[in-house]
Amino acid sequence: MVDKKQVLQEQQPERKPWLDTNLVMLAFAFFIFYYFGHQVLIDRPQKISYSEFKQQLSDGRIAQVRLQGRKVQGRYRGGADDGNSKKKMDFLTTLPDLEDVRLLEQLAEQSVDIQVRPDEASVWVQILVGFLPWLLILALFFYSGRMLRGKMMGAGGGGGMLNFGQSRARRFESSKGGPGFADVAGLEAAKQDLQEIIDYLKSPERFRKLGAKMPKGILMMGPPGTGKTLLAKATASEADVPFYSVSGSEFIEMYVGVGASRVRDMFAKARKDAPALIFIDEIDSVGRVRGTGMGGGNDEREQTLNQILAEMDGFEPDEAVVVLAATNRPDVLDPALLRPGRFDRKVVLELPQKKARKEIFMVHTRKTPLSEDVELDDVAASTVGFSGADIENLVNEAALRAARHNRDKILQEDFSSSRDKVLMGARRDDLLNESERGRTACHEAGHALTAYYSQHSDPLEKVSIVPRGQALGMTEQLPKEDRHNVDELYLKERLSILLGGRCAEVLAYGYVSSGAADDLKQATRLARKMVAQWGMSQRLGPVGYRIAEEHPFLGRELAETKDFSEHTAELLDNEVRVLLQKAERQTMDILKEHRVALDRLILELMKHEALDRKQLDVVLGEGGTLPD
Repeated sequence: MVDKKQVLQEQQPERKPWLDTNLVMLAFAFFIFYYFGHQVLIDRPQKISYSEFKQQLSDGRIAQVRLQGRKVQGRYRGGADDGNSKKKMDFLTTLPDLEDVRLLEQLAEQSVDIQVRPDEASVWVQILVGFLPWLLILALFFYSGRMLRGKMMGAGGGGGMLNFGQSRARRFESSKGGPGFADVAGLEAAKQDLQEIIDYLKSPERFRKLGAKMPKGILMMGPPGTGKTLLAKATASEADVPFYSVSGSEFIEMYVGVGASRVRDMFAKARKDAPALIFIDEIDSVGRVRGTGMGGGNDEREQTLNQILAEMDGFEPDEAVVVLAATNRPDVLDPALLRPGRFDRKVVLELPQKKARKEIFMVHTRKTPLSEDVELDDVAASTVGFSGADIENLVNEAALRAARHNRDKILQEDFSSSRDKVLMGARRDDLLNESERGRTACHEAGHALTAYYSQHSDPLEKVSIVPRGQALGMTEQLPKEDRHNVDELYLKERLSILLGGRCAEVLAYGYVSSGAADDLKQATRLARKMVAQWGMSQRLGPVGYRIAEEHPFLGRELAETKDFSEHTAELLDNEVRVLLQKAERQTMDILKEHRVALDRLILELMKHEALDRKQLDVVLGEGGTLPD
């Protein structure tokens, strides 16, 4: 049965204390002005002309006058209190601008009582001067008090000193139309893992009667932009439960214990709203391995982590609260977080494959008009390594380009140009002079020719000498299918292709330039991995050495130590050098064998600046030239 008293209390609007204070101050000001203004109206004397005043003075009717500046106030004879100066005046007149030299003589002749007062401001001015400072002081105290209450109580949702330890988690209602699984494309395996969580939150009794326990925590791991946050929101929307979202960095403050207090408050609110979902984004900011680094093992971050572990251990079996966490650095997380009973289920989100990329393109182009020449299969094939966020950005860039050209639909050309812009940056047509443009054409032609005549490399897709970003040119290869494992033949040809630009410059000009700096860096890094990590050196054998780690400093050690001797290091350097020298000789052989095709490709690049796959087949495969 509904309590009517409680319903009426809930329906009443919340009273604001600052509003009551304002009303009191307004009432006080109204009383002051009304009182003084009323008194002024009551005591106001009758205004008469100066000529009438002179006539009454001549008739002897005036008993007393009060001179104040140019104003003359007075009382008539015959009053009961003629000598009472405090009695209100009967009349008021104003002296003319021309001085009346006989006025004082006439007043003396008629025995008029004369009072002279200094010129004072009006009553309203006196009220304003007398009360305005006090009103300003009261307003200042009121504003300061209101601001202090806001800081102490966290007015406006910003938090304050009195609720400093409250959680910063934002609460979302799934009923407000958040994204669902239909809005998440390309993550079928991850959605299948999370479907059990959705079923558990919808009907937990079905699992409990079988003795099944849902994982308390699910850790979503994957590169940035793969949809971890979107998938967490979609899970809450599908489960139709409240969703608490917070970043790991929001727990950390300079004051000790604040992070732990916020963790306790967040879990308490989630338990109150159970069934509920808690999503902690970038959990690696508080969940790193404890007891490491320069700061010791008793800092605020570790206290926050300890509280998270304690709260997850405190879940009762019948509490339908699930914690989702996201990170792109699972290698730095504390082992206590990953053990069974806490984050005991891992959901891996990888970069989408070709089929998944097409589905993501279809999701982001649902409200985007596409031209008939747009083939999403080709666009998806040309975006190897793109995450879901990258694809969304590419669709937006294509739409912006179509709008700049005043088109109603997006063309395939818009996707192609926008892809180059996303990967390398905007065009910089005025960057190269004519001599640099010719050397760049030679360099890119060397890359393209080596790739075209390599048997195990990816097909050649596009060559361009248009400067974009920091790149002066580009040679693009697209794999026929997504690769997850590469063999030794492919890698050796990859080294040859990387050295193709440098070798072409040597062949055409007789010397090299600084344009091959990035090519040499990539080739050296690849050759070192082949020798030291992938066992592709007969001299060193099937041994893997720890070198060139992408994230060498994880807080566990202050310096990376080598697990091999100096002699082995010398062998590694020699094997890398030998591998690169073999690749260089192989590249020079290819370029010398097809020198005519190289020169023809350089000329076509100088004329057209960019050549696609079909044009490259005409120039290199058929040995022809392109129309101007």
